[in-house]
Amino acid sequence: MIKMRNIVKRYYIGQPNELEILHGMDIDIHEGEFVAIVGASGSGKSTLMNIIGALDKPTEGVYYLDDTDISKLNDKQLSDIRNKKIGFVFQTFNLISRQNALKNVELPMLYGGMSRKDRSKRAMELLKLVEMEDRYTHQPNELSGGQKQRVAIARAMANDPAIILADEPTGALDSKTGHLVMDIFHKLHKQEGKTIVLITHSPELASETERIITISDGMIISDSANPDAGKDIDLSDIDDFETDENGMQILPVGDDPMKNMQVLMKGGIRVTGEEDHR
Repeated sequence: MIKMRNIVKRYYIGQPNELEILHGMDIDIHEGEFVAIVGASGSGKSTLMNIIGALDKPTEGVYYLDDTDISKLNDKQLSDIRNKKIGFVFQTFNLISRQNALKNVELPMLYGGMSRKDRSKRAMELLKLVEMEDRYTHQPNELSGGQKQRVAIARAMANDPAIILADEPTGALDSKTGHLVMDIFHKLHKQEGKTIVLITHSPELASETERIITISDGMIISDSANPDAGKDIDLSDIDDFETDENGMQILPVGDDPMKNMQVLMKGGIRVTGEEDHR
């Protein structure tokens, strides 16, 4: 489904200066996977999300979504890909404030040219899927944060996309509500067969997914299945990691994705292992 090879992203900040954010990433995400891409602030995860979501193109490398080379598309073609194949869920919900829940869910279908009758029927089905059918007439200011995010998830499903791309979807919610929202993603994954890519800085959130890709400084340092999905990880031995000459902990790139990720999130970590962690 997603195949990325040697993805490099540079931003030019005035000749001859340039800032390279992503350094030759290789990623494969298969149909039906539930994947977390995890990194601290400044790791490059937002830049990577923009490329996966066809909001931006790589400076170098190729990105195939199904059989389409995204890196070669023009702006109109990218817009078509976003509307037809990718459903977006954002931390801040991005609902239209003057439209009720039903109309917000209908919006992508309106752009897609679906008839009023069909899009209203589809929107109600999706609101029922996220258990919001009884609030379909409510505007965003009449909904709680968790309810807004459920409406946003229903909207992301409007055109039956191949991929749900969720950027910090529980970041604006309390812990209990966040878990309820994650339950919706699990439902979409298991019952609807959706491929879900979760972008997050939270090890706890990532622990609920089947596969964890950890990035740091624009490189992939760990990409492993998560056999401990939903379990608490014992980090009692973190203090036993070797330290370098500057007193920084050294994290070997190993086979435990949750420990790699959670140790990295503690900060002050220098990653060692193979010379190239791409």
